[in-house]
Amino acid sequence: MRVIGLMSGTSYDAIDAAAADLEFVGDGLVLRPLGMVSRPYDDELRAALAAALPPGATSMAEVCRLDTLIGQAFAAAAVRADRELCDGRAELVASHGQTVYHWAVGGRVHGSLQIGQPAWIAEATGLPVVADFRPRDIAAGGQGAPLVSLVDLLWLRGRPGTPVALNLGGVANLTAPDGTAFDTGPGCALIDAAARGFSGGRLAYDADGALAARGEVHGPLLDRLLAEPYYALPPPKTTGKELFHLGHLRDALAGTGTLPAEDVVATLTRLTARTVADAVRSVGATEVIASGGGVRNPVLRAMLAEELPGVPLRTSDELGLPSAAKEAYAFAVLGFLTAHGLPGTVPASTGARHARVLGSVTPGRDGLRLPPPAREGPVRLVLK
Repeated sequence: MRVIGLMSGTSYDAIDAAAADLEFVGDGLVLRPLGMVSRPYDDELRAALAAALPPGATSMAEVCRLDTLIGQAFAAAAVRADRELCDGRAELVASHGQTVYHWAVGGRVHGSLQIGQPAWIAEATGLPVVADFRPRDIAAGGQGAPLVSLVDLLWLRGRPGTPVALNLGGVANLTAPDGTAFDTGPGCALIDAAARGFSGGRLAYDADGALAARGEVHGPLLDRLLAEPYYALPPPKTTGKELFHLGHLRDALAGTGTLPAEDVVATLTRLTARTVADAVRSVGATEVIASGGGVRNPVLRAMLAEELPGVPLRTSDELGLPSAAKEAYAFAVLGFLTAHGLPGTVPASTGARHARVLGSVTPGRDGLRLPPPAREGPVRLVLK
């Protein structure tokens, strides 16, 4: 089955569309990557989305408007991916949508909202669309994240030692071979927020770690940031920009005096490296295989290597899975599993009572035509 996976992460800078041919072969799921295209949000839509996200206030009218506009943007990305990557022969779209709120209180998740109306994708492509992946896991008592943990476990199965898959997105998360998976805390979220805040919106992120490279880590600020109670919670646990936003940084900065922007960004980069490293050590990792936008920040990678002496730090590219497209490919896999009636979660990873088939399906132009249900799920993911 030829599947397009659509993903926009917590950095909400662009929609990634990755296409793959997927098929069951024996006890494995074979994934043949076909490539990725990326469609940046236009400036107006990105600004509207940023204004609506926590801690900002919004209205139901604005949520409705964003749901439509983001759905149309996702639809355009899917049409382009079908044309450029699939020769017009895609059979299914799996859309993560755009997370706008993750309702977590005291270690328990009550709900998670992803917008980007899938009807627009189905109408534009003519294909069935699997979307709204997270709520079913939450209804079963899980965190609704990190959902890529199933793909990580299938992909890394049989690799020697204790390999850990790490995603350095807006929020960082990891998956260990025993199924332990959780959000470690901010990946690039606070670094991005500081870059935007100090530049008056001119910078969307710290490109190539340039600001951090010119700064020095401010010890008292780092200590205040590390005192955040989230880090001490046991897994499974998840978080988001509801906690790690510019206001969180401003609270930590209160009373520290005026610090150079470069020092603040360097401190935030060290915060990400330290909290990720603490999490990696807690699961006894012997190697880290990283993906996500943070792998393109050389300062963050260098700090992470300093925090984890003796633990090799690799990127998923080295194992054949493009780091920039990994999450989009992961949701293509999850959509494929849903289409075949197979669970897309690992209870040990999300804390759910049971593994569940994820998502809701919007029929394509020819109605709802899904393949026969599979009898058993795969035990490994094979890249070809």
